[in-house]
Amino acid sequence: MFRGISPLTLDSKGRLAVPARHREALARQCQGQLVVTVDYDGCLLLYPLPEWEEIERKLVRLPSFNEHSRRMQRVFLGHATECELDGNGRVLLPPPLRAYAKLDKAVVLVGQGNRFEIWDEATWNSRRGEWLAAGVGGGNVPPEIESLSL
Repeated sequence: MFRGISPLTLDSKGRLAVPARHREALARQCQGQLVVTVDYDGCLLLYPLPEWEEIERKLVRLPSFNEHSRRMQRVFLGHATECELDGNGRVLLPPPLRAYAKLDKAVVLVGQGNRFEIWDEATWNSRRGEWLAAGVGGGNVPPEIESLSL
């Protein structure tokens, strides 16, 4: 289970050093084998390989004649790139994916349970401010969230 926010710095080669607290879990869960892809919100998603393979199976089963299905497949599968933790606990983020998420130096790694989000730090701070200001109200709350108790 991945949780928490970690401000990090990409090195000059585009490598992200995964915080030590997550490295052991990643070694256990996937032997450091990961998949990174894009997200519609403008960040990157980083999955342990077994978690990604489950999502991938669901995506490839979607009907190929459905416009929305094809769009999801193109975006998520088309950008999916296998990567692995090196001996120093770093993962190389491919240049096209770094460009998509506007990642330069200062980034934020956000644990999301079974995966991580990787954000440009300035974008994360801005979006987080918007989300906090908006709250969870507004009349458009799905029933699954209305019944959630924290």
